[in-house]
Amino acid sequence: MAELADVTAERTAGAAVVLVEGAGGVRVRLDSSGGTVLELARGLQWHGDVRVVVVARAGLGTLNHTELTVDAVRGAGLDVDGLVIGSWPPAPGLAERCNREELHRVTGCRILGVLPRGCATWSPDRFRASVGEWLAAPA
Repeated sequence: MAELADVTAERTAGAAVVLVEGAGGVRVRLDSSGGTVLELARGLQWHGDVRVVVVARAGLGTLNHTELTVDAVRGAGLDVDGLVIGSWPPAPGLAERCNREELHRVTGCRILGVLPRGCATWSPDRFRASVGEWLAAPA
C-alpha cells in the first residue's frame, strides 16, 4: 500500500483535488497481501492532507453500516469530513427519511450532500448543471 500511495501521490502532484474511490468499502482488499482502501488512505496521509468522505446508502441498514465505516476510518487515525447519501429515491419512504435525519446523530458527521438515484447515468452537462443543488456549502 505504501508503494501505491507513493505512485498515486507522484502522478497527482500539483492537483487541487484527488479523488480515490473505495468502491465496496474501506476494508476492500486491493492487493494479494491484504492491503485495504483504508491502508491506502493512511499511506496517502504521508503525502499531504487526506480528507475522507463516506458515501452512505439511503435505505435500511445504513445507520449501522455507516457508523461502522466511520468508526473504522477514525480508528485508523483519519478524520471524516462528512457524509454523502447516494442514490436518493424520487419518493423516499420512512426508512430513507429517518436515516437522513439520524445519520449525523449516530456518526457525528455532517451530511455534505444527497445525490439523486440515477444521476450517474446523466450526461455530463446535466450532471454539472445540477450538482450544486445536491451538495451543501462547506461549514
